[in-house]
Amino acid sequence: MEVGNQSGVSEFILLGLSNEPEQQRLLFFLFLLMYLITGLGNLLIMLATSTDSRLHTPMYFFLSNLSLVDICFTSTTIPKMLNNHITKNRTIPYSGCLAQVFFVIWFGGIDSVLLTAMAYDRYVAICAPLHYGTIMTPKVCAFLVLLSWSWAFINALTHTVLLTRLSFCGHNEIPHFFCDLSSILKLACSDTFINDWIVNTVGALTVFLPFIGILISYTHIFMTVLKISSVSGKQKVFSTCGSHLTVVCLFYGTIIGVYFSPTSTHITHQDTAAAVMSTVVAPMLNPFIYSLRNKDMKGALRMLITRKPGLTP
Repeated sequence: MEVGNQSGVSEFILLGLSNEPEQQRLLFFLFLLMYLITGLGNLLIMLATSTDSRLHTPMYFFLSNLSLVDICFTSTTIPKMLNNHITKNRTIPYSGCLAQVFFVIWFGGIDSVLLTAMAYDRYVAICAPLHYGTIMTPKVCAFLVLLSWSWAFINALTHTVLLTRLSFCGHNEIPHFFCDLSSILKLACSDTFINDWIVNTVGALTVFLPFIGILISYTHIFMTVLKISSVSGKQKVFSTCGSHLTVVCLFYGTIIGVYFSPTSTHITHQDTAAAVMSTVVAPMLNPFIYSLRNKDMKGALRMLITRKPGLTP
């Protein structure tokens, strides 16, 4: 059976965030700035965790992988959006649109599982500190990262392959700044029952199972915190987990709100704003959230930035 575009549509039109010239210029420079900050911030996190031996721990190993994924995540959507503003050409080829769908779902899925791995790491560190070294071994950490990449890959490939079975009857305008899966499904003139069912089952599992894992981890953490008598001890635990909880709420709140709420309640502007938060703002904020209140990370970044060329660490 030949799998391919089942209609005459050879390209889609990305309507972007605004049609006003002044707003478009402002959005261009704003998104360019956020993209540069995202790339630089996450790159510094990766370099710091790889060069400073104090950061060679499971928590920073997961954080380094999260930074890599965030760079890839934003690079999937923002460069195309910036190019559209420069060239005034909002079209994207059919194959390019499918590729963008695949990578957005893939990297988003990796983020989901990595956040769960980080929650599990905090659970072991706080609830079973004496066994931390024997539980969070390098092999276990590598397995969790491999699981995140492979599971998300299968999920993304499933959605993308199913898209190739749909027909599009001429209407090819996507009210978004990238090829969003839900927006494309609304353009199809063929039956999308299977696609919708996969989104609400396989896709939901990729989001909700990790989310449940995070809830279980933090339930045990909070129960352990309640047993701590000293106020300073409780504050230390909350300080350790606060950054991760902030990112979790931001990531899962926007994803669940957009992709798993009833379609009839969707408002385009709200969907777009939520997508900007999850695909652009969150990856930009992650380096700041995870590093500004962390003494070890700030020390590693300071050493990395002030290191003189030619000197070995």
